Amino acid sequence: MAGTGAGGVADRGEAAGAESPERLVALSDGIYAIAMTLLVLDLSVPGGLSEPGFRHAMRQVWPHLGAYALSFAVLAALWRDQRWLLQQVRRVDILTVRLTLAGLGAVALVPFPTALLSEYGGREPLAVSAYAAVIALISLLHLAVFLTVWRRSGLQARPVPDRVGRVTVTELGAVFLVCAASVVMAFAVSSRAGLWTWLVSIPLKHAIRGRIRTHRRI
Repeated sequence: MAGTGAGGVADRGEAAGAESPERLVALSDGIYAIAMTLLVLDLSVPGGLSEPGFRHAMRQVWPHLGAYALSFAVLAALWRDQRWLLQQVRRVDILTVRLTLAGLGAVALVPFPTALLSEYGGREPLAVSAYAAVIALISLLHLAVFLTVWRRSGLQARPVPDRVGRVTVTELGAVFLVCAASVVMAFAVSSRAGLWTWLVSIPLKHAIRGRIRTHRRI
């Protein structure tokens, strides 16, 4: 594993000016909580409607409700990833902080492509592509944070086994690649094809996560 021997001395030197990750964890929790809360603001039904108008309004709100449920579940999974990543960190250096802040900036943006998806996801490739691109960016930045910590033993709270590291890289990389492929599918085939391609990343992520849990028990 990188960071042993002479490399480990260098890693400890790099970590000397690093900080505890506690404030970064608190900031991450706050931003994820705000992003999840903002998702619900797109759900509303006007007051004073007649019975037919109310039924029509309820039919109109179902796509928004579906997009809300999807994005809430996605953000919950990303939050779990973020918490696990930061649990591997004993000290955060400037690179780790910058990568994490970039990822949180993308997380704060999720309510916007969620609104696009609920309004135009079935017919506009750009709506599906914008959503997939944001999730791909978050996964890529999570991968960058993990690789930074994995390669620098001085930043680690505990040694990360190579098997866990490889499977984690596979998980985050696979989500990024599937989301990127869905952008291509949305424009090359249809917006619905792009959306279904992106949805493949959800069971794929859970399957790989099961392998991570297995490796942690070994």
